[in-house]
Amino acid sequence: MTKHTITRQTGTILGDTYGCDCGAQLGGRMAAEVHAAEHHQCSVCLGSAEEEPAPGLTRPCTSCAGTGRRREQINWQLAHAEAERLVTPVVVRSVVDAFDGPFRLSEVADAVRDGFGLPPGRLPVGPRVRDLLLEMQAAGEITMVSAPDELIDGTDVVLFRDPQWQRARTLGL
Repeated sequence: MTKHTITRQTGTILGDTYGCDCGAQLGGRMAAEVHAAEHHQCSVCLGSAEEEPAPGLTRPCTSCAGTGRRREQINWQLAHAEAERLVTPVVVRSVVDAFDGPFRLSEVADAVRDGFGLPPGRLPVGPRVRDLLLEMQAAGEITMVSAPDELIDGTDVVLFRDPQWQRARTLGL
């Protein structure tokens, strides 16, 4: 069985090109994604099972659950779509409104999961709740009250493991 892990090759005259373990040379990101999909590899991490969300920071690929495989990527994308349909802004706002003081991402995600009777791991509830909380923060409905857990590359990239927010109206705003 031929391996089809694709890696980026920088510094070429043509810009970024990609090479596959099978020997194929691919002219750009789109060609690399197509080649990965044709060979049942994740089209996000290109079969490497790792993604680089920020320069110098790698983690297991969130699109394929760190497997590098296309099937898992598709299952994960379908689960994200289902979570997006189920976990709406109205649902998250109703959970947030039940908190008198500060609340953590994990507390809101657990409350949403419990409200729907979902077992842990059934849907990516946490990432969906995080995205909606960040939207609420951008709209001024809530304010983040926790400091980053880790600074990566100076202060350019920060990492929050379980951020904490508070409703803006309880802050006197």
